[in-house]
Amino acid sequence: MKFLWPELLWLLASVPLLVAGYVMLLRRRKRAALQYGSFAVLKNAQGAAVGMRRFVPPLLLLLALIALLLAVARPAAVIMLPTKHEMVILAMDTSSSMRATDVKPTRLAAAQAAAKAFIEKLPQSTRVGIVSFAGTAALVQTPTQSREDVIEAIDRFQVQRGTAVGSGIVIALAAIFPGAGIDEATLLYGRANRRGYSLDEARAPEKESKSVAPGSYQEAAIVLLTDGQATTGPDSLEAARMAAERGVRIYTVGIGTAAGETIGYEGWSMRVRLDEETLKGIANATHGDYFYAGNAKDLMKVYAALSSRLTVERKDTEIGSLFAAAAAILVLIAAALSMLWFNRIL
Repeated sequence: MKFLWPELLWLLASVPLLVAGYVMLLRRRKRAALQYGSFAVLKNAQGAAVGMRRFVPPLLLLLALIALLLAVARPAAVIMLPTKHEMVILAMDTSSSMRATDVKPTRLAAAQAAAKAFIEKLPQSTRVGIVSFAGTAALVQTPTQSREDVIEAIDRFQVQRGTAVGSGIVIALAAIFPGAGIDEATLLYGRANRRGYSLDEARAPEKESKSVAPGSYQEAAIVLLTDGQATTGPDSLEAARMAAERGVRIYTVGIGTAAGETIGYEGWSMRVRLDEETLKGIANATHGDYFYAGNAKDLMKVYAALSSRLTVERKDTEIGSLFAAAAAILVLIAAALSMLWFNRIL
């Protein structure tokens, strides 16, 4: 827990002064009772009739005061709150390296199974879109609430050569903001589709859009899975910055080995390596998270965690009203006990 106005916590210094004043008042009452010789008053001052109960209402009032002073300092805490994600775009790598069998039965089959389980756990009201990317990227399923259509799209994946991570992000953004003027053709092919080309000039035809804080767009999110490093298409981190400017979070999932592995395909071999640094950079730039999955079981756990992240989120929330409510309850209890025990209000 933290306080947005911590400088007001100095008001708590008044609490010991109030306690000292209360003690002085009790002593004065005791001296007055001895002076006038009233046995009844003396008996009440010494607490013989009511014991320690007479201190309970004042103690509750003191706790209520402390709660109010804390509320003035505007306490805030991280609370799990339901999110408003109305759309999730699942961008999946379908490059040739996804045929590797280090994740059983293959990386692609394990990714497909985990993705289906992930989709089933999302709220039915959430629309899901599917983007596949290899040498280029395509929206293979427009955002829909039909889980059957989404699963069929995942089952239709076909592996191809190349890994265009940036293209996958651009296509996912175009699916989230269909009317924002994102020129996919120019962004993806405007620079001869060479590896890691800059998006700065290609973004010229795009409609002017006001940048927002990264991670602030709550209506949609992107989940991106890949097992290798980008070999073609726009720069991945620049594409991530496009998402960050629109407030869209990207949750990245890495599958495979960071050390690399040689994979044979159609008579030729290639060495693939998981580019964790870039995937972490994409997640950090958009205020998302990076997950690593080394096997099929880990991949299932990752998607289960993602499902939780997309339905609830940790958010700094002011809780001063809770302290104020607690203070009100303490005051009511103190008044009730005072009426019950002493036939007076405090």
